This record gives sequence, C-alpha cells and structure tokens, in this order.
Amino acid sequence: MYGRYKFGACAAALAMAAATFGVARAQTAYVSNERSDSVTVIDVASGATIATFPVGHRPRGITLSRDGQYIFVCASADNAVEVRERATGKLVAVLPSGADPEQFFASRDGKLLFVANENDGATTAIDLATRKVAWQVPVGEEPEGIAESPDGKYLLVTSEEDNLVSWIDLATRAVVATTETDLRPRHVEFTPDGKEVWVAAEVGQKVQVIDVASREVVATLDFAPPGVVAYKVLPCGIRFTSDGKTAVVALGRANMIAIIDVPSRTVTGYVRVGGRPWHLAITADDSRVIVANGTSDDVSIVDLARREVVQTIPAGEGPWGVVLAP
Repeated sequence: MYGRYKFGACAAALAMAAATFGVARAQTAYVSNERSDSVTVIDVASGATIATFPVGHRPRGITLSRDGQYIFVCASADNAVEVRERATGKLVAVLPSGADPEQFFASRDGKLLFVANENDGATTAIDLATRKVAWQVPVGEEPEGIAESPDGKYLLVTSEEDNLVSWIDLATRAVVATTETDLRPRHVEFTPDGKEVWVAAEVGQKVQVIDVASREVVATLDFAPPGVVAYKVLPCGIRFTSDGKTAVVALGRANMIAIIDVPSRTVTGYVRVGGRPWHLAITADDSRVIVANGTSDDVSIVDLARREVVQTIPAGEGPWGVVLAP
C-alpha cells in the first residue's frame, strides 16, 4: 500500500527539519488521503514531505487533540475514529463513533470529541478519557459538517439531505433550533468572534452567512471564478484568518479557492489550485493556505498575500482533509 511504512524511516528527517527551520518552520500539515488509506505529513516551511503513515479505510475528517499530542482520523468505512500519536503516527486507540463518521470537532475543554455520523443521522460525543460514547443526539439526515461555538454553548451540525443546520445546546444535549440552508450543506464554520456562522451549500453552489443571535441566514455569497463553467462551482471547506477579516473557501471541481473580504462579504479574488480542492487550512501567521486537492492527488501551498500557488506537493490518493500542528 502507498507509503505504508515511511513514518519510522522519516523520524530523523522530521527532527532535522525542526532543527534546520527552527521558528521559521511554521507548521506541520497532516493530510488525510481517502483513497489510499493514509496520512501525508508535510513540513510547511520547506514544502518537504516528512512522512506517510497508514490509517483505516477511507480516512476523511482529520483533527488534533487540544493538547496537540494526538491526531484523530475519521476512518469512515470502518465506522471508527482512530487516535494516533502525532510524532510517530502510531495507533493508540480506536474509538466507537457510529456509522460513517465524516467530520468531527474536539471540544474546547479537550474532554470530548464531537462526531457527525452520516449514515446514523446523528451526532456522537465520545469521552476521550474513557474512550466510550458519552451521548448521541439525532439531527437531520446525512450529517457531515460540525463545529462548536467559540463560547462553548452550541454544537452546529449540517444535514445534507435535509438542507439544514441543527443547533445542539451542549448543556441540555438537545436540538433547540434548526436553520434551513440551500442544497446539501457540507461544511460549517464560525467566524473567530462567534457572531456569524458560514455554511457551504455544495449543490446550492453558495456560502450562506447565518447570524448567531437570530439563527437566520442574513447573506448569501455566490461565486463566478473566471474560465470555470458554473456547474463545477461546489463550495466545501471554509477557513478564516485569525483576525476574522478574510475567509478562504474551497470550490471543489472548479479547481479554485475563493478569497473573501469578511466585513463586506465580497469575493476579492480566486486562485487556481489542484483538482477538486475539498478542505484547507490556514497557517498560524495567516501567510499560507494549505489546500487538499482530491483528484490531482496533491497539496497546494498558496501565498495568501500574493494570491498564488508557491508550491505543489504530491500526497496520497484522494486528499480530503488537512489539519495543521505547531
């Protein structure tokens, strides 16, 4: 299998990269490859692939534990979440998660992992201390996107089939409201100040802005990247810069990312990346965007100020998710 035993051989390279780049070594990117059942590890500063390690079947969602020691990987075809050491890729535990886990979110207190189970129509909370299911809440059909509000009060889950966002009150563990969206919402992201929620409606070809106070859609963003036929514009991953002023959206089969001025909700530019960018991440200094390209089997590193790809790095087959670690 692709790169199954590369991590151990590259441990020395990882240490060397850290020593060589020091503080300039901005972050390490971990990219889930859903068709090769692997994770690619990339040093962002050098653009070097440090390692590749095997994971479960059809890895999609990927995130870090709050203490940064572990990587969580949604092994969607295995109906499980894997816990792996960040430094080695070693499997530490397999967590029960419900059917077809897609995306997840580590709670802000680091105690729970919230998982959207696409085939269960539910959201599962896993207790990371006991490694058992703590509770489960039914939501709409085909839940995928998930995010916790910055104040820790709500968990939001998108339901692709029902075209809505469910608001789960974390104190009562119950859905207290729903917000209708355009067709097939795939991703949900809070602005850093917690006042807005941005939802990527993939088939609706839009990003919709929800006001947290009213829980209503207050704006809709459309996209028209130059030279791209309209039906290929399929928004998915959304990320904000740390100051909340800029948003970056992956546009799927348009092979583009869009850059948006958040205060004015205006698209200010597009950058062509690889094939079918699905999810992305922004470095801690807001200088680079790391984009997982699902059909070209690579990762684009985009200079956000210059709005251009500065490096393309081979990954596994079907890059899907990306998470950054210091």
